Amino acid sequence: MYELNVAAAVEKLNDVIAFLEEIMEKHDVPMKVCLQMQVAVEEIFVNIAHYSYPSGAGSVRIEADIPEDGGSITIRFIDQGVPYDPLQKKDPDITLSADDRPIGGLGIFMVKKSMNDVTYEYKDNSNILTIRKCF
Repeated sequence: MYELNVAAAVEKLNDVIAFLEEIMEKHDVPMKVCLQMQVAVEEIFVNIAHYSYPSGAGSVRIEADIPEDGGSITIRFIDQGVPYDPLQKKDPDITLSADDRPIGGLGIFMVKKSMNDVTYEYKDNSNILTIRKCF
């Protein structure tokens, strides 16, 4: 298990992506999976940075795990911000034109569609969002 603790600030996104890329390279994760994970991690981290701590600064712990035999990568985001389950948000109607759709909501939808598992729990005063991608 790998762990990174960073401020929940958009300026830390590059550190988060570098952390993820180093792990995936070390474990020979296929390029397609790497790209999907980068998009998902960026979406989730930026949302935490923007919305989790409305009254001030906070932090995010990011845990990454790849089993010894490979086959999947799991990333867990843990923050003590405002309790929020993004999986409860209704999926956008993608049959509508961009002009007719409300702004927002596509990011978590893309994460849900591109990952094998996405789970959320609120435990010990923490939001815990976990994504897993098989390869």
